[in-house]
Amino acid sequence: MENRPLADLFPPATRERWLGLVEGVLKGGDFEKRLVSKTADGIRIEPLYEPAGPVAQPMRAPGPWRIAQRVDHPQSDRAQALALADLEGGADALTLVFSGAPAARGFGLTAATVADLDAALTGVMLPLIALRLDAGGRGVEAATLLKGVAERRNEALEGLDIDLGLDPIGTFAATGRLGSDFTKDLSDTLASFDAAGFTGRACLADGRPYHEAGASEAQELAAVLATAVAYLRALEAGGHDLARARDAIAVLLVADADEFLTIAKFRAVRRLWARVEAACGLDPKPLRVHAETAWRMMSRRDPFVNILRTTLAAGSAGLGGADSVTALPYTAALGLGDAFARRVVRNSQIVLIEESNLARVADPAAGAGSFEALTDELTRAAWSAFQAIEAEGGMVASLQAGALQGRIGAIGNTRARNVATRREALTGASEFPFLAEKPVTVLDVTPLPEAAVAFGAGEPLTCEPLPSRRLAEPYEALRDTSDAHLAASGQRPSVFLANLGAVAVFNARSTFAANAFAAGGIEAVNEAGFDEADALARAFTESGARIACLCSSDAVYAAQAVAAARALAAAGATRIYLAGKPGELGDALKQAGVHDFLFAGSDLLALLTEAQAAAR
Repeated sequence: MENRPLADLFPPATRERWLGLVEGVLKGGDFEKRLVSKTADGIRIEPLYEPAGPVAQPMRAPGPWRIAQRVDHPQSDRAQALALADLEGGADALTLVFSGAPAARGFGLTAATVADLDAALTGVMLPLIALRLDAGGRGVEAATLLKGVAERRNEALEGLDIDLGLDPIGTFAATGRLGSDFTKDLSDTLASFDAAGFTGRACLADGRPYHEAGASEAQELAAVLATAVAYLRALEAGGHDLARARDAIAVLLVADADEFLTIAKFRAVRRLWARVEAACGLDPKPLRVHAETAWRMMSRRDPFVNILRTTLAAGSAGLGGADSVTALPYTAALGLGDAFARRVVRNSQIVLIEESNLARVADPAAGAGSFEALTDELTRAAWSAFQAIEAEGGMVASLQAGALQGRIGAIGNTRARNVATRREALTGASEFPFLAEKPVTVLDVTPLPEAAVAFGAGEPLTCEPLPSRRLAEPYEALRDTSDAHLAASGQRPSVFLANLGAVAVFNARSTFAANAFAAGGIEAVNEAGFDEADALARAFTESGARIACLCSSDAVYAAQAVAAARALAAAGATRIYLAGKPGELGDALKQAGVHDFLFAGSDLLALLTEAQAAAR
């Protein structure tokens, strides 16, 4: 009997052997098309990576990331109660979102005096938590109010963990307005706070405006890096020591449900900033990196899916090295989250940290071939995009010229096409919609549109503001129209599933079609199959539907689809669809009355828009 390790009894596992096995499975299929995908930046995602040597890079300080909760209720007493519940329930950081800020979305603290803000923070022990301000154009005002609260409580600023969150360039990108003296306002504010003992971070390079407009990972990183460099220059020009200017800057990146790219993006930003520090002659120090889960991935339909999205995003940000993570409540797209929604989003992070132990290792992705390769490629792509912004004169000049908006818009348009064709699937919206969903509760606070406040004094600068979009909005609009039709008529727009043959033959495409039409709020009717065109036409007439979709196998289509389409057209169907590609029968089917074809990769959004109008 051989006394050798089991692994020695097998030939070594090599990429060549693996490729040989894959070739046998693909049976002549294209390796690139089947197994290789690309990010929005064109970075290849390989099906298999070899182990990589870990690359030394700065990470957050040892220990778990902070769980940050938004304080954004307009009423001070309600805001205070929600904040205390969050802190007592396990959060250890608060993000004070003020009304008028782009991220407030019509809500936010309305505190106008020190007393107002102090009331909203009654019972909150400032030295025990971290605070970040999110006030947009009111940034200096909000910072001054917080300073007043600290003085009122006799709390020394040097003992508080505070990010003032001043981001005039990010506000400019989101609102299109900026005071030309914003650099002086930044420098003067930091000088005033430093004189009072402040040691925290005054400036924030925020990636949210770019991500919400559809930016790729490299574009978001480049915009954040260029913004941070602009603040570094502004503070140094204002008389601040370069090392202090560096320490006064933090960044905020968006975490979404793509685990691999989110982890790589958060790792990449630290490498990028370390390169900037080295170019400035500074010894690299850990960058303060905040995370907030993506607004653009949130859905108003089947919002419980948002719990999965935000949990995955929060965990990915933590694994990538974020210092604090703010996760949006799962009902955020519907209104202000209530106590339950805030508890869910808070507890999900507690489970990740305390039960799943995701924060035990400083950089768990180190040495993993996929993450190291993605981080490296993303860092290179982001640095090139950053250099392009710098060549245009920096962030403000690029935004004024519309150059950055144009590049982000191109990626955003591609992303919109991917959503329309379901290449980028949205569970609960474009995939697996649930027409019988029940409404969820949000706080009874009506959002009020507020005029954007420009950051800083001086002659106003303007640019084309970046749009803030959620990916699911086009499908939600169709569902809203369907709901209105249901309320007015007592029934939803419907489509008759014209199933041909036995259930085993039509079931796959029938199920596919039912889910696809439901994404537009169109309810599928009929589960039976038909062999005779006349019986099919009678069932269609009796259903009360105005449109129909043929569902079966290609073989049955070849024998019956043309006759079935003619019968449906004669029965008064205003639109006839066929589940599947047209193939050789395309011309004959169109002549028989088929208007469009429903298949994976087709423009579902365009089809549903037309179908819903015809079905009502």
